[in-house]
Amino acid sequence: MTQPFELPHFYMPYPARLNPHLDEARAHTVEWARGMGMLEGSGIWEQSDLDAHDYGLLCAYTHPDCDGPALSLITDWYVWVFFFDDHFLEIFKRTQDRQGGKDYLDRLPLFMPLDLSTPVPEPRNPVEAGLADLWARTVPSMSLGWRERFAVSTEHLLNESMWELSNINEGRIANPVEYIEMRRKVGGAPWSAGLVEYATAEVPAPVAGSRPLRVLMETFSDGVHLRNDLFSYQREVEEEGELSNGILVLETFFGCTTQRAAETVNDILTSRLHQFEHTALTEVPALAVENGLTPDQVAAVAAYTQGLQDWQSGGHEWHMRSSRYMNEGALEENRPFGAGVLGTSALDVGALLSAAGAERLRAYTHVPFQKVGPSRLPDFLMPFEVTLSPHLDGARHRLTDWMHTMGMLQEGVWDEDKLDAYDLPLCAAGIHPDATPDALDISSRWLAWGTYGDDYYPLVFGNRRDLATAKLVTARLSACMPVDGEEVPVPANGMERGLIDLWRRTAAGMNTDERRQFRSAIDVMTESWVWELSNQIQHRIPDPVDYLEMRRATFGSELTMSLCRLGHGRKVPPEVYRSGPVRSLENAAMDYAMLLNDVFSYQKEIEYEGEIHNGILVVQNFFGCDYPTALGVIHDLMTQRMQQFQHVAAHELPPLYEDFKLSGEVREIMEGYVGELRNWLAGILKWHQECRRYGAEDLARRAHGFVPDRVPGVPVGGPGTGPAPFPAVPSDFLASLDRCAPSVPALAPAPAAEAAPALRPPAGVGAGGVGDAKAFRLPRGAGAAAEFTLPWDPKDPTGSTGSMESVSAGGSTGRVTDRQAPTAPAVPQPR
Repeated sequence: MTQPFELPHFYMPYPARLNPHLDEARAHTVEWARGMGMLEGSGIWEQSDLDAHDYGLLCAYTHPDCDGPALSLITDWYVWVFFFDDHFLEIFKRTQDRQGGKDYLDRLPLFMPLDLSTPVPEPRNPVEAGLADLWARTVPSMSLGWRERFAVSTEHLLNESMWELSNINEGRIANPVEYIEMRRKVGGAPWSAGLVEYATAEVPAPVAGSRPLRVLMETFSDGVHLRNDLFSYQREVEEEGELSNGILVLETFFGCTTQRAAETVNDILTSRLHQFEHTALTEVPALAVENGLTPDQVAAVAAYTQGLQDWQSGGHEWHMRSSRYMNEGALEENRPFGAGVLGTSALDVGALLSAAGAERLRAYTHVPFQKVGPSRLPDFLMPFEVTLSPHLDGARHRLTDWMHTMGMLQEGVWDEDKLDAYDLPLCAAGIHPDATPDALDISSRWLAWGTYGDDYYPLVFGNRRDLATAKLVTARLSACMPVDGEEVPVPANGMERGLIDLWRRTAAGMNTDERRQFRSAIDVMTESWVWELSNQIQHRIPDPVDYLEMRRATFGSELTMSLCRLGHGRKVPPEVYRSGPVRSLENAAMDYAMLLNDVFSYQKEIEYEGEIHNGILVVQNFFGCDYPTALGVIHDLMTQRMQQFQHVAAHELPPLYEDFKLSGEVREIMEGYVGELRNWLAGILKWHQECRRYGAEDLARRAHGFVPDRVPGVPVGGPGTGPAPFPAVPSDFLASLDRCAPSVPALAPAPAAEAAPALRPPAGVGAGGVGDAKAFRLPRGAGAAAEFTLPWDPKDPTGSTGSMESVSAGGSTGRVTDRQAPTAPAVPQPR
């Protein structure tokens, strides 16, 4: 059979290694599969099929260091999962028997009890028999935490097959963003990562749910799945009619040839492997230090990371050899050292130093502050009408008073003019048109607090490259949200003061689990600000997949969804919210809203702020295209996500209601949730169109920080007015906070800040030449100061703007480099 495309050159810098217990695993797994009823008489496989697929070779390549019994057990797991895939295809996908498939899948979790003393039902088929046997052999040596994680990933692997079946029934091809997300579950790589833990070392519980380890697992998953898509396209798409293949998805989405789609899939695969390496080398070591891991725990994380790396290289080698895949001539074409050298099928040093190296370098070479002109706004697809709350005007006045009271307008990040221009109550009024005045105030304040924090982090910590302090501040913000009576820290700034107030007002009626869930949603947002800072400090543009996932967090979408879900009470089962269709609905809405923001904020972020976290820029960098082309890709993706939202609401939620046998009341709540998300989308578009945060004229008139070839804008207070210093927290304010009271106390206003004096040349600098760099101190509120050092040139009082390396409040020393004009610094423009 003619191959539909030529396999691209793969990035795989780590040679595969082969486990010496291969023959033992091969012999064992044949007898095991026969004993479970998977071979003769199953109607799915004969022994010749199993021998040709050679899963023993797969596991020997992907787990090169484990002993013989462990390799045999792992091989049995892979035989079971591949048999399940073929069995489900033959019995349910080919017949399009959705109900039969659901009934089949519903029984499988019964064979994975966390407590082995729990009885399991009598198996009815080889899949159930195999799962019962494997579970009993595997879990006794693993912790309860691992059992829970592995059971969840196994359920995802099984249950998301219904998603594939539904798409086949509808003749529907997923869009790329949805595909990557769902492929992680149905593709089984998170499940494979659990077996890597079994073979190497179990991940320590304190960091098992952390972002760095999650990224390792997800990039590993993407690499495994995208590689499989390249090798299995011919079998899945041309022979089986499968629609869940990344090449087919990109062919359809971009309207390109199969060869071009395959090369693009390989580019994404390479990018995900780069992301894996970047995370392993930069984020994982810091994670170990921050969490105080013991040497044994550090070694366990290192072994797990090595195990994932081994799986990538070993999985590639197996794909090059297995009869299950399209790989004719691949071994010879990709082996520069000759066909007899084991494990070098993808090792091409020249390519690694050229193509892959150039691609990796591209993420760090963006030139900031490029003049791009006004943001171009396409015709957005918005099928929902916006309705504004009648309480909008009052909310605007009350928000201004609250921001002053919390002290967020006295810290030099925002002033009253910016708050008025950004008009966050307008956004709240569109999102919650039926809200009471009090509820609208809470919504407006959360929006203002989140937007202020998003501006605060890059301005205060990014300019001075202070990631350590940002992490400490983030930890303090989490402590401002007590779940079960913990002591609240004394607020040190307006952001903490505002969060303490909002938390008391919002969480007062929640139980402990709901408060924990809500705090987690806020922690996701604040921790994503630290991720942005890390990239900013490294001057690294993220890849598209990592960007889209983290952008949902930085935009605060999870916070919004969490508030909506908590507002529904406890009538909707949690597993409904965790289901694939509901998460797909929410993610489609999140993606549309955050990409909408990227379109409107392009000039603001690229030209005025030197920002790198913008979806259009990410696409430009990844695909090497210009602004209009990248905008077209983003706009097309937005349209796809809106259509995905509508598709899920119309076609995937009704079957979900039936699957969970939801009552009429709960169905009405869920339909109301869909309506809330529609209001959210329409309200956000309305706000972007009418606020004065993103327009070219608004950007030109507002004060900014360092922007090449621009005179800093004049702050609202007039010439000579510098940014207000960080205010000290007075004792009378602290005394007014009854931290243990269940009611919401009235907060005293934040103190008025002293005006920052204009900078003066250091003593001893004479006229007639550039003096040596001297240090001088700038008052910072109640006795605190910041120290700066810069060369003073009296002949050039308007000297070039310097770059601030380190500036901190509270008396710590900062430093300004290069020549800087000795005038009052302008209020910097927020992100």
